[in-house]
Amino acid sequence: MQEYERKQLLERVEREGATVGADIPETITVQGEEIDLRTFVFEIKRRETIPSGERDRVEQAKRNLRRERLERLEAIEEGDISREEGEELAGSIIGIDRALNALESLGPTDLEREQQAQKAQDRKRWMSFLKKALGEDEGGASRRGR
Repeated sequence: MQEYERKQLLERVEREGATVGADIPETITVQGEEIDLRTFVFEIKRRETIPSGERDRVEQAKRNLRRERLERLEAIEEGDISREEGEELAGSIIGIDRALNALESLGPTDLEREQQAQKAQDRKRWMSFLKKALGEDEGGASRRGR
């Protein structure tokens, strides 16, 4: 592979919008183990929240995908590969990035939802406390006025 071709592939992979329109690979080999990546990502994203046991599995998958991405990127940067092999590696890196983006988007969304639910519960408890403290019953009538 020519040096300018190598640079083009690296630019393509690092481009900000590289994952737009990209598909998550059906399967991917990570550290010698084949993973049904698309199925895994869709199964995890389909759930409302991720159970704590699954959360560890998702974090491990993200670490493995990042490691695999780095290895493939280094192969493009420094490896003795053909243009076709470089294209294949670049496509797989973009697919890994797409999967990582999908998995990364899970955490904050769930945390935000939990935080909002917690705030709503706190607000209800606070309002209930205030109503009792002010002597109001459920109908809104004040006990002081009776």
